This record gives sequence, C-alpha cells and structure tokens, in this order.
Amino acid sequence: MPTGAGSSPTFPALGIGMDSCVIPLRHGGLSLVQTTDFFYPLVEDPYMMGRIACANVLSDLYAMGITECDNMLMLLSVSQSMSEEEREKVTPLMVKGFRDAAEEGGTAVTGGQTVVNPWIIIGGVATVVCQPNEFIMPDSAVVGDVLVLTKPLGTQVAVNAHQWLDNPERWNKVKMVVSREEVELAYQEAMFNMATLNRTAAGLMHTFNAHAATDITGFGILGHSQNLAKQQRNEVSFVIHNLPVIAKMAAVSKASGRFGLLQGTSAETSGGLLICLPREQAARFCSEIKSSKYGEGHQAWIVGIVEKGNRTARIIDKPRVIEVLPRGATAAALAPDSSNASSEPSS
Repeated sequence: MPTGAGSSPTFPALGIGMDSCVIPLRHGGLSLVQTTDFFYPLVEDPYMMGRIACANVLSDLYAMGITECDNMLMLLSVSQSMSEEEREKVTPLMVKGFRDAAEEGGTAVTGGQTVVNPWIIIGGVATVVCQPNEFIMPDSAVVGDVLVLTKPLGTQVAVNAHQWLDNPERWNKVKMVVSREEVELAYQEAMFNMATLNRTAAGLMHTFNAHAATDITGFGILGHSQNLAKQQRNEVSFVIHNLPVIAKMAAVSKASGRFGLLQGTSAETSGGLLICLPREQAARFCSEIKSSKYGEGHQAWIVGIVEKGNRTARIIDKPRVIEVLPRGATAAALAPDSSNASSEPSS
C-alpha cells in the first residue's frame, strides 16, 4: 500500500487503488480524505440522477467508515445535442438532486464546474479533514471474518431491462422470464437503492468493529472484492456464497446472455458497502441497519467469509441467489421462493 512521505503507522496513507485517497497533513495528526467520481446518466429522471451521482461520490468516503463530509464540488457536463429548452429544464433538476443528497449527507456543494460536451456527464468531488479514529483503513480483515453487503445487486440489469421495454429485439430475449410490471418494479427499486446514501452503514462500521470495506460499483462484486483482498495485511481470501439480487434480475441476466450478474462481474452504480466484520458482530449489524430508527430502505445480508489465503476473492460455483423483493411488490407477484432475510453462508 503506498504511503506518503513522513507517514507512520499512526498516520496511515492510502493512494490510488482503493475508494478514497488518505493523505496525512502537516497539521496536528489530521488526514485529508478525498474522492472523485463521475458517470453518464442511467435513469430517466434528472432529479434522481443528481441524487444518485451525489450518493455515488459520497459512497467512497462511507466505504472508509467516514460519516461526515466537509465539502463537495459538482462536475456537470451538459450535452450540446440538447435543445436550449431541454437544458433549462434538465440542468436545474440534476443540480437540485445532487444538492439535496449532499444536504441529506450533512454537507454542502460549494462549487464545481459545468461545461457543454457531446455527452451528459455528472459527478463530483468529496473532501473531508479528519482524525485517525474517524476512518477505518481497508486492510485489517482476519480469518473468520464475515462479509456483509448493504444493497442488493442488479442495478445495471434493472436499468437496461427497463430500456429494453421499448426495444422489441432485446425484450424478446427476456420476456419469457420477466413481465413488464416486474421490470418496472425492479427499475424503481434500483433507482431508490442507487439514491440511498451508505452513511448509516458507515456509522455502523464503527459500532460493530469493521476490519475493512469497499463499495460495490463499476467492477461488480467480484472485482471490488478482489481489489479489497489485495489490500489486506494478513494472508486472507474472500469467498462469496450468497448473492442478494433485485428480484428477477438474475433470470434476466442469464436469459440476455449479458452482464455476468451471477459471476459477480456485472457493473453496479452507487451499490452497497461490502464490509468485513467479526463473525459475532455480523448478524447484529444486519439486524441493526434494518431497524426503524434509521428510516426505510436500509438492508444487509451476510454474503461470504474470510478464510486463509493469498489475498484473492472468488464466488463459489453455485452461489445462493437471494431474491430481494422491490418495495411495493407483493410476494405473490414475484418468485415464490423470494427471501429478504440475512443468512449465514454455507460452503
């Protein structure tokens, strides 16, 4: 792990390769933690797109167990192919969504940059100055730890399936395994999940003595698990047994022949935190995050274990798929074997 000049075990540094950079400052044992992220729109609602973009940027801080952000900048590129009227309607909504999510995270947007470009791009920068006890370095997993995931997988599949509703060629490949109503519900669930901050999970990482974490985004659960495994100081490997997936999206992924959702390679946007927790704490974490005191929509599942190994990660050959019902769906409307419960992994 790269370390900055003059850094010591008391003042750790973290460079390129993980979610945020951690830079020891010259002043009083403080560290600067900073991250940036941007991407193209993936939902139709510009306000929700702003919220999702902000949640995605903040998630990199939350993956370090940091719950407070001192400042945010917004990066916005507006498409030159949009009409003036479209720009005047869409741009303020994206900015408002981003600002509202920042406010929910206890921070504010104080600046940024807006440009005209061939594509719409939205993202930002999040910055915090903090004491060493405010962040959890992603490098201390031990044999016997349990892996917990705080949002279901399948966002990319849900967003694409929703776009396919208007594309007969693509829709014909998946219509045997999913209905239009189920796709609409999955899309709404994906949008809600992507816009949900990982702030509650970040705070509970401290409560339940998390040893390491990352957030699940563009490289899928397997890619980010492998990246996190490489950072570990101990000789450990991660084994994933369970995959919580937005209901029906595993079947859509399989029928479409795309994504690789069950192989763990399907990209996620603003996904959950994957957290290494002591075994005795994991079930309590899952129970606590779902309690009413944190509001609606927080979930968590035990998805795997940490065993002795050479800093790699893998998904077992036939992982258990946990079908996660979208809010507003009834159990009868979807798969009869759907389960929303946390479960212990089985080898």
